[in-house]
Amino acid sequence: MYQWRKFEFFEEKLAGRCTIPEEIREKKIQCCSSGRGKVVIGCDDGSVNLLDRGLKFSYGFQAHSSSVSFLQQLKQRNFLVTVGEDVQVAPQHSAMCLKVFDLDKIEPEGSSATSPECIGILRIFTNQFPEAKITSFLVLEEAPPILLIAIGLDNGCIYCIKGDIARERINRFKHQVDISNKNQTSITGLGFRVDGQALQLFAVTPDSVSLFSLHSQPPKGQTLDHIGCGVNGVTMSDRSELIIGRPEAVYFYEVDGRGPCWAFEGEKKLVGWFRGYLLCVIADQRNNKNTFNVYDLKNRLIAHSLVVKNVSHMLCEWGSIILIMDDQSALCIGEKDMESKLDMLFKKNLYTIAINLVQSQQADAAATAEVLRKYGDHLYSKQDYDEAMAQYIHTIGHLEPSYVIQKFLDAQRIYNLTNYLENLHEKGLASKDHTTLLLNCYTKLKDVNKLNVFIKNEDGAGEHKFDVETAIRVCRAANYHEHAMYVARRERKHEWYLKILLEDLGRYDEALQYIASLEPSQAGVTIKEYGKILIAHKPRETIDILMKLCTEDGESLKERASNGTYLFMLPSPVDFLNIFIHHPQSLMEFLEKYTNKVKDSPAQVEINNTLLELYLSNDLNFPSMSQVSNGRNISLERSGATLMPAESNTKLSTEYTDRMKDKDRLERQEKGLRLLKSGWPSELENPLYDVDLVIILCEMNAFREGLMYLYEKMKLYKEVIACYMQTHDHEGLIACCKRLGDSGKGGDPSLWADLLKYFGELGEDCSKEVKEVLTYVERDDILPPIIVIQTLSRNPCLTLSVIKDYIARKLEQESKMIEEDRRAIEKYQEDTLAMRKEIEDLRTNARIFQLSKCTTCTFTLDLPAVHFMCMHSFHQRCLGDNEKECPECAPEYRKVVEMKRSLEQNKDQDQFFQQVKSSKDGFSVIAQYFGKGIISKTSNGTVNATNPENPSSTNGF
Repeated sequence: MYQWRKFEFFEEKLAGRCTIPEEIREKKIQCCSSGRGKVVIGCDDGSVNLLDRGLKFSYGFQAHSSSVSFLQQLKQRNFLVTVGEDVQVAPQHSAMCLKVFDLDKIEPEGSSATSPECIGILRIFTNQFPEAKITSFLVLEEAPPILLIAIGLDNGCIYCIKGDIARERINRFKHQVDISNKNQTSITGLGFRVDGQALQLFAVTPDSVSLFSLHSQPPKGQTLDHIGCGVNGVTMSDRSELIIGRPEAVYFYEVDGRGPCWAFEGEKKLVGWFRGYLLCVIADQRNNKNTFNVYDLKNRLIAHSLVVKNVSHMLCEWGSIILIMDDQSALCIGEKDMESKLDMLFKKNLYTIAINLVQSQQADAAATAEVLRKYGDHLYSKQDYDEAMAQYIHTIGHLEPSYVIQKFLDAQRIYNLTNYLENLHEKGLASKDHTTLLLNCYTKLKDVNKLNVFIKNEDGAGEHKFDVETAIRVCRAANYHEHAMYVARRERKHEWYLKILLEDLGRYDEALQYIASLEPSQAGVTIKEYGKILIAHKPRETIDILMKLCTEDGESLKERASNGTYLFMLPSPVDFLNIFIHHPQSLMEFLEKYTNKVKDSPAQVEINNTLLELYLSNDLNFPSMSQVSNGRNISLERSGATLMPAESNTKLSTEYTDRMKDKDRLERQEKGLRLLKSGWPSELENPLYDVDLVIILCEMNAFREGLMYLYEKMKLYKEVIACYMQTHDHEGLIACCKRLGDSGKGGDPSLWADLLKYFGELGEDCSKEVKEVLTYVERDDILPPIIVIQTLSRNPCLTLSVIKDYIARKLEQESKMIEEDRRAIEKYQEDTLAMRKEIEDLRTNARIFQLSKCTTCTFTLDLPAVHFMCMHSFHQRCLGDNEKECPECAPEYRKVVEMKRSLEQNKDQDQFFQQVKSSKDGFSVIAQYFGKGIISKTSNGTVNATNPENPSSTNGF
């Protein structure tokens, strides 16, 4: 033990001021105790004195009449238990008694002294418990107010008192220690051990150590050892171990017997325990001096050593150790703070001891890490890199990793750096940069085995100890593609897995198989991201996967979807259009397959728009061009044709390519026209494509057939014939007008007028076409002859012979019409004269009614009868209540009056103008209205009242 290092981890406190108060110096100190911030001293005169911090006298009181032998300050309650001599009540009663004082209750005694209330007095010895000399005393606080008091005697007996002493509700029992030597029977020390519900009592004599189990009835005792110690050589550790000090060593005892033994030589006058330290006052027989040692048993060092006088009592209070000497002087020793102790060790480069010290004293992890860091720095400065790294590894979680990494970035110390980074990952404290650095270390060391362990040993559940994306990125950059793919596949990082397969390894078939194994939603995402590469190298296989995603082939989707909502859950082909941006031929193939399989897609309009754009485009990339390279026609070679010289071969290849391109364009245009017709069936008002977009496409790519079809469906007949006019297709133009200009079939007859105008402005001989057009103009009476002559006169290539027959027929027809009009005029004049004559006759002469029958019922007319000026006669009963107008003439008259009133009130103007516009002879309609007197008024008020803002009102006529 002399090899143990000595340190000054303790220092004297209150130097020069730690003395026993004068109030006690005149007395002999018999016993001491401490607790609850006080030191209690019992004296030979029966008084008890309480000292505050710094051993300052607080107060004293007379506890016993003669002497205080033992006392103990309780910890849970502010009670003081004393054993001393009092006045003997009777000769048969012992003078020794036990008292319990409540220090919180002070009773005044006279004017100058105070004493605490004594709440219980108990005679120790009775008839059943005969008197003997008390050699040891110990109190255990159980659940308040229960106390367990053990009193050791010089005859080997232990008297135990348990209960509420204040209420005298107690239970007495005793134990007897096995005595082998009758001369060594005194109980020199006691110690309670509480382990859960088990309560045990250690008892020490000069030649034995015994253990009694108090929780069993009757209590059982056993002898743990046949060596003991004297008085003041017994104490208990904070782990409830019994400690006894003998001259040769200090022994520790557990419930099962002797434990560790520490060979500290010398007579142990006092033994104590303080905060994990063993306290011993050892007498050195060689120089008759006493040494006070503080032992740190965990770290095997002497924390403090001091030569002292004869020590009578040793206490621990206020975080200090208090030694009371025989001469009533005192010494107060306190532990230095951790920082001071560590500085002392650092100066001596005793880092191992410093580490053990902070760990044994349960310092916080940050303080421990700081000691380890300093130790590591010390080893690093001595170039002991392996051991330094071992210390730095212990600081992980408290020391910034960059501090260590920066020291070991040198290539020669890459193994140490790798070790540190591995432990950093093992504890889950690594960042992305740390993962990158560790993987770079593996790759520079080319340590594939460690890389495999790091990457592949985490197949179990739980969080991973590295950043997944960082690991993938670093392995990929170092060309460890298999490792990167392993991590990506295990962590379901589909984008990274496919990126490596496609961009680095070019394994397109494997990539397609991987995509096919994914969930449909995830497969769709990956196809959108990497579809361009796949389409470029594996177009057919990629299209097959897209078909499975977008149609009912996706089994996983089919299981989760009902028939009603299934199509809306599937991805739309429109979502994948961007991957075909450089491969329109593949896009066309994909959309054709999709439309053949799915007939009612929600995105049908967008799909048809895209297909039409592909069908109608003139510049679609033609796949056959890939078959012609470097001036060689692969198709011709395969057919066995004889190869020609290079120039002829190149020319032939170009011609072949042009023919194939033209053929493909025509085929696509045919498909486009079929799609235009199938996408706009007769039962639908709107087509399944964007008409405006398709018209623009047709115009941009000069697709006349499609353009004319759309114009015709939209009833834009004039635009249809404009298409024929642009190409000067006279035969088709006339045929189109025959089909679209027949008013009987809902056509527009005005097309013939536009056609005649076209020929009039053509500037070339088109006599045959003009004659045919004039036939239909004359048949439907579309234009007046004067307009026809004016229109055709603009073409200098047309002669009069072209319209000679037409003019002759029209003149003859006009002559007939004039003759008919002349006869009609004469007839109207005669009728007018007759009407005027009749009106005059009605005004001047009497009217004779000779009708003999009723106009309504045709029976013979009898009285009472009613005669009207229109020469209709009726029975009065046949007329009913209406006797003011003729029932026969009234409807026609009322109709005329109503039409006149409506026109005046601007109700039938639209009908009037519509009749004028739709009639072949608008003047006849106007004349009819004038003849009926509907618009016969010419006063400004009436005419303008019809519609003063309408420029087409009757006033304009």
